[in-house]
Amino acid sequence: MSETRLNLNRREFFSYLAVGWITFGAAVAGMASLVFRFLYPNVVFEPPMDFIAGRPDEYELGVDERWKNVYGVWIFKEEGRFVAMSNICTHLGCVPTWLPAENKFKCPCHGSGYYPNGINFEGPAPRPLERFKVSLNSEGKVIVDKSKIYRYEKGEWNYPGAFISV
Repeated sequence: MSETRLNLNRREFFSYLAVGWITFGAAVAGMASLVFRFLYPNVVFEPPMDFIAGRPDEYELGVDERWKNVYGVWIFKEEGRFVAMSNICTHLGCVPTWLPAENKFKCPCHGSGYYPNGINFEGPAPRPLERFKVSLNSEGKVIVDKSKIYRYEKGEWNYPGAFISV
């Protein structure tokens, strides 16, 4: 049998050793970064739960969509009441579209329809849109607080905070 020997000089040996250590170091650094990412908390950057929506007299009667994309809120003003509604369909969480010509909200996903005040009247939506807490600050500006929700089916739409009298 022939025996093959690997003859390495000193320079080749140290170059292989260096490549091995660099590879090992890169693998350890990669694993350490994964461990660090696992230990670092996940942060969700969402808009704040409350915001100032201006003065009630800045809004016309009907539905206002200026806060729809930023905060997910529609403002509805009718004679005597000012409310803030969620823009999330109560069926499966899609975002309905306000159709001013038809005077209704229409969900593009499954066809649920809502009156301007948020009451559902067509489609599979099981309940009306949710309302958020609204109040006036000392300057007379509306504060919408999305952390407090009022639901129609629980009779909460007449609670203080579910609307502002205007």
